[in-house]
Formats: sequence, structure tokens, C-alpha cells
Amino acid sequence: MNKKSDLAIENHKNGQSCSSAVLCAFIDDAGMTVDEAWNAAMRYAGGKMDKCGAVLAAELVLKRKYGEEIASKKIAELEKRFMEMNSSLMCRELKGIGTGNVLRTCRGCVTDAAVILEDLLK
Repeated sequence: MNKKSDLAIENHKNGQSCSSAVLCAFIDDAGMTVDEAWNAAMRYAGGKMDKCGAVLAAELVLKRKYGEEIASKKIAELEKRFMEMNSSLMCRELKGIGTGNVLRTCRGCVTDAAVILEDLLK
């Protein structure tokens, strides 16, 4: 395993939430300690902020790495690409809550957010 996106997927397989799986895989890029990453990720997991926690974690990495101004363009690209892949950014919609129509699994969202993030960090 040599890619951070692979680490994010492995983190999720090992029981981490969507947000912590992504954030902890990219902790160096975010310039955070493990404790800071865990605390930040707790705010995003399980649809607490409506938007997918994996996407929110990826956005946080971009903000911390590049600052608000540069990150805003990268975040727009992240969201555009994620939407093209999954038709939504909203956790409820992705999970099919209320509709029964699952657009993407949590593992799939972690994968997509991490792969896009990895590309945007190049």
C-alpha cells in the first residue's frame, strides 16, 4: 500500500468513520496531530453536517494545506468530481435514507473522496 487513498480505504475497513478514514490517511497534508484529526473527524462522521463526511474531511485537508483562497478552487473541483461520480454530496441521499435508493456506500464515498483528494494534492 503506497497511496494515501489506499490507506483511507484500509482505515475505513478497519472500522474508522468515513471522515476519520480520509483525514487520518492525509494527516501529513493537513498538518495535524492524530488527536486533532480525530477530534475534527468526529464533527463530520455519520452525516452530522449533512454533507458526506469523507468529502468534508477532504475539504478540511485542502483548507489546511493551501489556505482558504487557493483551497476554494480545489474544493469546487473536488465537489464537482464527486457529484459527477455519485449524483449527490449529501450523506442522506448517498445512503438512500428516506428513499431506499442507495447512491453510494460509505466505503465507496471514502474511496472516491480520497482518490480525488490525492489527485488534487499533486
